[in-house]
Amino acid sequence: MNWKKILLKAGLTLLSLALIVGVLGMYIYHEVVSTSKVIYQPIKKSVRRVEPINVVEKDPFSVLLLGVDKREGDRGRSDSLMLLTVNPNNDTTKIISIPRDTRTLIVGKNRIDKINHAYAFGGVQMTVNTVEKFLNIPIDYYMEVNMEGFKDVVDAIGGVKVNNTLDFTNDGVHFKKGSLFLDGSDALSFTRMRYDDPNGDFGREARQRQIIEAVITQGAKIENLIGYDEILKSIKNNLVTNFTIQEIYKIQREYRQASGNIEQEQLQGSGKLIKGIYYYQVPEKNRLTLSHELRKQLSLE
Repeated sequence: MNWKKILLKAGLTLLSLALIVGVLGMYIYHEVVSTSKVIYQPIKKSVRRVEPINVVEKDPFSVLLLGVDKREGDRGRSDSLMLLTVNPNNDTTKIISIPRDTRTLIVGKNRIDKINHAYAFGGVQMTVNTVEKFLNIPIDYYMEVNMEGFKDVVDAIGGVKVNNTLDFTNDGVHFKKGSLFLDGSDALSFTRMRYDDPNGDFGREARQRQIIEAVITQGAKIENLIGYDEILKSIKNNLVTNFTIQEIYKIQREYRQASGNIEQEQLQGSGKLIKGIYYYQVPEKNRLTLSHELRKQLSLE
């Protein structure tokens, strides 16, 4: 047995694999950078932020996540709103769900209306301005997800696993309690059910959050590298943000501890009919209390 030849072949094989992985890594990096440029859309700098965010210095920041239900020929409305505030100094991330029917002043329209109507009136910018006014905090970043097309992302990564806490049927699909594995179409039905949920909007937003978190987890797995073309194509078609690729990389590296300690809160209020229209009414005391907590989380007070 010629050990030298065996070792040489083994060495050449490992070298070939290393070159393949290296080339694949460079290709993926190039495609990721290309995708980040397509989905990048800036918004106006918040007047509530004196100095710009510096992720290198690990400044606390906020992100507004908009789940938008867009149909062909329709601008759409923000089907769900979630606010994330991240503080790497105390290693915490707070997630606040803002019900779509929340009654507030729509900034730029100068009228009291449901908060999700801000998107229909003025897109992301008007939504950001309205949430900033409502909670008296700056919105540093946003991510707009087209929930109708998000099923393509789920299919591209081979489906997602969720933990269902409510037995229900929607769009002809029965969702049993417990662990479920969903394809894109079922994932969309899973997130859209609203009226049979005793928690209403909060229940639906919790399911949407599960799908989004599952996509991130599943998409990061090594075996999904071969499907990156489809994943990135789906992202290009269904996601818009003002995060740059450099900021994403830095946040992933510097804010990892904070992302592992998530606190979920609800905007405390109640449903109310006003002139025959249903609103989610948040008492002023509750709004101010939450605003104070979020400002502390962002190191603004």
